[in-house]
Amino acid sequence: MSNEVRIIAGQWRSRRIRFPSADQLRPTPDRVRETLFNWLQGEIEGARCLDLYAGSGALGFEAASRGARRVVTVERAARVCAALRQSCAALGATQVEVIQAEATRFLAGSGGPFDIVFLDPPYRRGHLVRCCRLLETRGWLADRAWIYLEAEAELPIETVSGHWQVLRSQKSGDVGYHLCHRSVQ
Repeated sequence: MSNEVRIIAGQWRSRRIRFPSADQLRPTPDRVRETLFNWLQGEIEGARCLDLYAGSGALGFEAASRGARRVVTVERAARVCAALRQSCAALGATQVEVIQAEATRFLAGSGGPFDIVFLDPPYRRGHLVRCCRLLETRGWLADRAWIYLEAEAELPIETVSGHWQVLRSQKSGDVGYHLCHRSVQ
């Protein structure tokens, strides 16, 4: 394994997470992660987080490093899950749970609610919209949950869910990244 990402801040600041090469695995770049966690400043401490399409685990481990109480990472590839578990062991990340499953199948079950969800599926395959519907309809979200979406830049993110307000939105090359807040009356 030669791929790695650096945890930016918190308990494990500057520690590196290693992960295998895998199809569609593209870790969220440091600059984008730093922006995201600046947006979420004040929300991470004690939060219950769900990292769907976890890949390298960069988002979930960053949340845990910054004080999330619980982080559930969901990844379908066995080799990638093995690397996530190795990272958990190396960091002593007892608050991180690794689940090997396809994200939409996982979401078809019941669970939650989560305070923060990281959703970064493969682009242009319809996974994002499907997962957002399942998050909303299957009880995975706390009433005032934060949802981070990373997708192809051309995707009209405002159409994802009626209960979510897009609070922050930026583009980096052909990638759009967005922070939504759920507000259920």
